[in-house]
Parts: sequence; structure tokens; C-alpha cells
Amino acid sequence: MRRCFSTATNYFEIHLKNELAGIKAAGTFKNERVIQGKQGVLVKVAGSEKPVINFCANNYLGLSSHPEVIAAGQKALETHGAGLSSVRFICGTQDIHKELEQKIAKFHGTEDTILYAACFDANGGIFEVMTGEQDSIISDELNHASIIDGIRLSKAKRLRYKHLDLDDLEAKLKEAQESRFRLIVTDGVFSMDGDVAPLGDISQLADKYNALLFIDECHATGFFGKTGRGTAEAVGGTPHVINSTLGKALGGSMGGYTTGPKPLIDLLRQRSRPYLFSNSLAPSIVGSSIKVFDLLMNDSSFIGSLQTNVSHFRKSMAANGFTILGNDPTHPICPVLLGDAKLAATMADELLKQGIYVIGFSFPVVPKGKARIRVQISAAHSKEHIDQLIDAFAKVGKKLNVV
Repeated sequence: MRRCFSTATNYFEIHLKNELAGIKAAGTFKNERVIQGKQGVLVKVAGSEKPVINFCANNYLGLSSHPEVIAAGQKALETHGAGLSSVRFICGTQDIHKELEQKIAKFHGTEDTILYAACFDANGGIFEVMTGEQDSIISDELNHASIIDGIRLSKAKRLRYKHLDLDDLEAKLKEAQESRFRLIVTDGVFSMDGDVAPLGDISQLADKYNALLFIDECHATGFFGKTGRGTAEAVGGTPHVINSTLGKALGGSMGGYTTGPKPLIDLLRQRSRPYLFSNSLAPSIVGSSIKVFDLLMNDSSFIGSLQTNVSHFRKSMAANGFTILGNDPTHPICPVLLGDAKLAATMADELLKQGIYVIGFSFPVVPKGKARIRVQISAAHSKEHIDQLIDAFAKVGKKLNVV
């Protein structure tokens, strides 16, 4: 038995090493850079002599290290402890969890909210509760991996429509007319391309074919739209159910949520497996998140600063000959298309030498031949930071014959 186990282990390790070698040969191996200190506009990266400007965080409003957000987390840690050591339905629900859920519902204009450890869990726990064998889920082909995984857990019929293609969506809705319920599923903003879903048009199709509309707002909540209410506020439309995250613009810690009709939220509390079998969010995270929503509902000036920065970057990069992806020029996800995976990785390394922290993305995160550097702009960046970013791209782009 011992010898067989050893042989099996050896073969398995050889397999793993071959897989890793293949990833490295393709130029898609991901090395984790280590930040020494707080998340922010300026960060100290291990191996770099000086702080670098961070342009790859989801910290769209600069709230991850906001002093009031930190103070609120510290206060909750003192008053409500380090953790609950329990799931919500046993002894893991505190008054602040309910307060946060109510604030989120108020922010979105919905009836109720349920918290999760992450939006990946929220997406993993909703579709098998909302749908069954008699239903159809109609999903954009480029939806986030967590949506795809969550849909796989449902017994509903699964249909995919071409990315942002309203004609194909309508064809799939017609195909699903015999189903009990039809659920359209889309990201509000697609994180790799910066594309914004035509939510107003999708809502019209949902109404026409008596379908429900689910939207993932992880890259929209807090900063997209006039007051940061997300894609519907920015481009129109009326989703029935919203999933989003506390881990990006809303303080950047942890946690996700579903917000929508109270009967759905009540049913999720009874049947959603990631909710039922995961520990409650830590009090410090809940306290920080409550403060973030207080800040956003009292002052939306963060958003104006963000849009000014985005406009300046996009216009200047286009003038310098770069291709910036995305169908909405106001969104802070600004992917710089390069094509080749190794070029994207090399360019990111060269930019780090210029004091710019960005990351190259390639297959399987994005399609082959469409590698890019995803630049993410924050309201906390100054004009000088944006100018330094533009100048660095121009310098490195010429060196690598990109422009």
C-alpha cells in the first residue's frame, strides 16, 4: 500500500509540474507581487526601491484606506469582536449585519438584502434557488466565471447569447418561451473589456418576453452612474435582482450580497448553500462597509473626480496611438490592447520599472490573441499620477515597438 501510494504521488507531481511548465511556456504564468503596507494610490512593492503608483486595483473610489473607513472597522472590532465562529442562522447574526443589509437595500432602492462571504458565493448560491428544471437561464457568453459556475449548479435549461448581442438574446428568449420562468443573466460591466451591458434594451426584451433580469454589479456599484447606483442609473434599465461586492469600490475588504424582492431574499436565507454553510462576515468588515455606504449616500463627489481622470487618460492614450477597449468612455476599466501574451507581461514589467504598477492579462482570462494591460483608474489618483501613467506608456510603448 505504501509503495502504491508513493508511485501515485510521484505520477501526480509529474503531471502538476508538466501543467505548470506548459503555463510558463505560453507566457501566462501569474507571479504574485507582494505589497508591503496598505492598499492605496501609492504602494510599496517588494523588490522595488521606491513606492509605485497603483493602477490595477478595484479601488475605484480610493476608499480601501480611507481614514473614516478604517476607524469604523476598528470600532466594530472593539464593540463586536473579531468574528462570530458561526453561520448566520445559528449564532452568527449581529445587529450590524442587519444594519448593513438594510443600508444596501436603501442604496439600491430594493426591498431586502442578504450578505455573503464574497460575491463569488452570492453568484454560486442564487441560480439553483431561483430556477429549476422547468425554467431557462439565458446568459451572456462573457459573464464572469462565478456566474458560469453558479448557473452550472442549477437544473434549469442553459442558453448562452452572443456578447452584448440583442438579436441573439431575443432569439434565445423566443426559444425559451415554453419555460415556466426565463431568467436573463448579465454582468452590468464586463471586467476584462470594460464593456457596459445595454441594460435599457435588455430590460425592454425582458418585459416583452415576460422574463426576469439578473445583473452582477461588481464593477459598477458605488461609482458608475450619477450617484454611483450602478449600470441601471448610468444607462437605464430595471433589473429584478442585483448581486454585487463589498470587495471593490466599497472599501475593498470582503463580502458580497444579493439585493432584490424580499420573498427571494427570504428564500435564499433558507436554501442558498454558500450562505447556510459559510461563516458570517467579520464585524470589522461590516463596520467598514456601513461607513462606506454612509459616505456614498451623503456625498457623491468622488464620482466626478473619477470621471475627470478617466476622460483624461482615454483621450491621451488614443492620441498616442494605443487601442483602449470598452464601449463606454466614462468607465474606469481601461484595457490597453496588445494582442501577444508575452508582450503584455513584458510591458507590465517595464512599466513597473517606470513606477507604474499594472498587470498583463492573457489566456485563459481573456481570449487568445487579445492579451492586454488592464488599467484601472481611481478617484484618488491625481492629474499628476495620470500624466505619469500616460508618459510611461508612451516611453515603454516606443521601446517595445507597440506605438
